Amino acid sequence: MTNSSTTTETPLPLWQYWRGLSGWNFYFLLKFGLLWAGYLNFHPLLNLVFMAFLLMPLPRVKLHRLRHWVALPIGFALFWHDTWLPGPESIMSQGSQVAGFSADYLLDLVTRFINWQMIGGVFVLLVAWLFLSQWIRVTVFVVAIMIWLNVLTLTGPAFNLWPGGQPTTTVATTGGAAAATVAAASGTPVVGDMPAQTAPPTSDNLNAYLASFYASEEKRQSTFPAQLPADAQPFDLLIINICSLSWDDVEAAGLMSHPLWSHFDIVFKHFNSATAYSGPAAIRLLRASCGQSSHKNLYQQANNQCYLFDNLSKLGFSQQLMMDHNGEFGGFLKEIRDNGGVQVPLMAQSGLTPVLLSFDGSPVYDDTAVLNRWMESDSFKQGQRTATFYNLLTLHDGNHYPGDRKTADYKLRAQKLFDELDTFFTQLEKSGRKVMVVLVPEHGAALRGDKMQVSGLRDIPSPSITNVPTAIKFFGMKAPHQGAPIEINQPSSFLAISELVTRVLDGKIFAEDSVNWQQLTSNLPQTAPVSENANAIVLQYQNKPYVRLNGGDWVPYPQ
Repeated sequence: MTNSSTTTETPLPLWQYWRGLSGWNFYFLLKFGLLWAGYLNFHPLLNLVFMAFLLMPLPRVKLHRLRHWVALPIGFALFWHDTWLPGPESIMSQGSQVAGFSADYLLDLVTRFINWQMIGGVFVLLVAWLFLSQWIRVTVFVVAIMIWLNVLTLTGPAFNLWPGGQPTTTVATTGGAAAATVAAASGTPVVGDMPAQTAPPTSDNLNAYLASFYASEEKRQSTFPAQLPADAQPFDLLIINICSLSWDDVEAAGLMSHPLWSHFDIVFKHFNSATAYSGPAAIRLLRASCGQSSHKNLYQQANNQCYLFDNLSKLGFSQQLMMDHNGEFGGFLKEIRDNGGVQVPLMAQSGLTPVLLSFDGSPVYDDTAVLNRWMESDSFKQGQRTATFYNLLTLHDGNHYPGDRKTADYKLRAQKLFDELDTFFTQLEKSGRKVMVVLVPEHGAALRGDKMQVSGLRDIPSPSITNVPTAIKFFGMKAPHQGAPIEINQPSSFLAISELVTRVLDGKIFAEDSVNWQQLTSNLPQTAPVSENANAIVLQYQNKPYVRLNGGDWVPYPQ
């Protein structure tokens, strides 16, 4: 008789299956390095959860290997989420326009994302990790850093990870009773027509401030008279709307001292275009007679008194529309017709010489030829009141000379455009025609880029993109302005332009023996710097910029 016994293996405790992070250590170390340099919008809690998923012990090796494969797309998506790159919503919304880019321009954009210094740094980090992982358990240090980051996130708003780095994540989401201070400002604008900024910069308070800003802007509008006086003097209003030109671009191109700027009577030093894309920028300008609206409301019907050119038409100004391009890309021409209130035909472009090809291969015409055609028009010669909207694409990213695939040098194009405008101004002076020229760029070119966006990328309306060189010049005056231009240093936007137009509607400024320039430029509407694209909002709060992406929390804009 034999005794048989059944032996049952006792399962090992889970800690026996601890395998560490393996290659994912490098993934997190790379993120820490980018965070230290200020290149990430890091989300500590999401990364901690992802790390816990990777560390959770699994008894079976097959499950462990399967987890690595599952983690790859999750890790990629999380990495993308931690960067400042456009989100899926933005890419989807811009997809049709990107499809219209030429292959050469797309290649140019891709190469801008290659930072050889950063690639070198990543290589050094990879070698260091491979070398050190032979002797030390890197996972222990990576986990410790991740826990530390999450602890820092809970310690207060906008906590800096490193002395020279950027905040680890969002500003605090709550601010107690302080938020009410901001919300209460919605009905009581402070001096300069701007809501108060007295509460701490928490996410709740910044949301309340944004709401109070738009509530305040809804109540503002410039007042146009029902009719002009009998002795009103006819003059032309020419609005030059230049794509891709900001003060930062002018400085980067070394053109701050160009003679063009001394030609103006009034120069705005802190004028906010409120967006970083052409269509919304043109709509905002054409609706300049009301306060600033949200991006969404740009594509809703506005009150009749908001449309600048419609207001001028009621006073006898005939509308004119000019472009140095065909206006087809992105439905630009359709947008300004549907949402800007400009319904007149586009001035004929037949016979104009293309000097550039745009990023989508369409022609960009010579600006001097377009402006000369305007001066030769019957309405100009006959001394009628006209209001002309002129949109220029000369400086847009990706423009190139015919027969050359490479993007034309921005500085050379800007230099040529400034020279042409300066010459055109001289011609206007000689003509003796009474003209008010308003130069208002759409947005900047992002020529230098920053930690959030590479050069040319404008998905986020940063201050360097939306602070545009807006200026005004009066021609044909009996008493022209003498000396340096009058600088407007208060935060301003399109309502200030509309207000200036209302102050000179009777045209008497052109016939006066002496012009009170201080009275003309004093107490202009001020507008807080709030800029918005479809999926990004940037505002200045207590002299610091903050950004909100895709409706998320606010974070300090990397400097």
